[in-house]
Amino acid sequence: MSKIGTDKKSSFKGLLPLIFFLLLFMGTGIITGNFTNMPLLLAFILASAFALLLDKEGSKTSLSDKIDIFSKSGGDSTIILMVVIFLLAGAFYSIADAMGAVSSMVNLGLSILPANMLLPGLFMVGCILSFSMGTSMGTITALAPIGVGIAQQTGLSLPLVLGTVIGSALFGDNLSFISDTTIAATRTQGVELRDKFKSNGLIVLPAVVTTLVILTFLSGGNANLETYEYSIVRIVPYFAIIISALIGLNVMVVLGIGIGSGALIGLFMGDFTVVELFGVLQRGMGWMEDLAIISVVVGGLVGLMNYYGGINYLLEKVTSKVKTAKGAQLGIAALVSLIDIATTNNTISIITAGPLAKDLSKEYDIDPRRTASILDIFSSAFQGIIPYGGQFLLAAGIGQISPVEIVPYSIYSFLMIVFGLAAIMFNFPRMKK
Repeated sequence: MSKIGTDKKSSFKGLLPLIFFLLLFMGTGIITGNFTNMPLLLAFILASAFALLLDKEGSKTSLSDKIDIFSKSGGDSTIILMVVIFLLAGAFYSIADAMGAVSSMVNLGLSILPANMLLPGLFMVGCILSFSMGTSMGTITALAPIGVGIAQQTGLSLPLVLGTVIGSALFGDNLSFISDTTIAATRTQGVELRDKFKSNGLIVLPAVVTTLVILTFLSGGNANLETYEYSIVRIVPYFAIIISALIGLNVMVVLGIGIGSGALIGLFMGDFTVVELFGVLQRGMGWMEDLAIISVVVGGLVGLMNYYGGINYLLEKVTSKVKTAKGAQLGIAALVSLIDIATTNNTISIITAGPLAKDLSKEYDIDPRRTASILDIFSSAFQGIIPYGGQFLLAAGIGQISPVEIVPYSIYSFLMIVFGLAAIMFNFPRMKK
């Protein structure tokens, strides 16, 4: 049994695969003027091949061992679960489209909301849903198909609509009492959920309000509200998904309920036969196959980066410059952000940075509630702006566009960074002992 991967030495070499990927992907986009010219999957495959050519500092690892590390990391239970969620999400969207749920849900929204409130309304619904269910992926699964329908029928920019959905989904990732990031942040810092929520909420509230104002202006004058016909029966799959999510069911169960209800209604309404239903399900899963493979490859790549010492290198370099309490807070924010960029997982970034953040907090007398808030805010914010993260891949897959197109419209995530930095610089909010 090989014992590779147990040595935690740090090395800049461990970051080279990520740098290679960024240069390849961003460089191609800048040179050609179109970021879709370099497919994400191909870029990650090439970066993984580059990673396999490297070796840990001061040692020699066989190719078969490096492939083993890549395979085990890519086959991590969290990643495989994400793959299944991708496939189920595609199946649900395909069924919802085939049995008329998407158009009915969109038309219901158009008949209720005024033209200049479509985007703010979508954002608020997403915030409530993600806060209730504690998962950004589940929120995107439920709302992205509705957002695509709104964009198609109103003329609103599809990347803008999907960016709005992603922002609302990250709101819950950051603040929900039951989200993985909240649990990770509070446990690593030893604080209560409600205390972290109070501190965190005060910091991101200005970002929420500012986002709503911006979205109101961006919504105005774009809508073409001519179609109002909708069927409540056909909307039942969405109601089923939202209600089951709100009562706290597992995201896979939520998707199963949505798919099952959509299939039954579609069959009853004569939208497709049983045999045609099989094709509808396969079509939706096919839409997500590329994204599923990307998730596995990214997991393997991150595993090699961690083995080469790249993550530990980030830990050491970021904290070596800390001299003051404010500097420590900025260091914690930078650390968890960089780890999130490297791992594409905000929960893992908090778990990785959490123990070191706790040590810094004790050394510089930083309130642990504040430290937990910083960890959660910045990891969630950067998760909302990296185009190769799961949230972007899922939303882009549903919208059939490049995830890079969505990044400039992830308004709430960028504002989280702005107001998070402002909170550190101006020591807001001031916490009572």
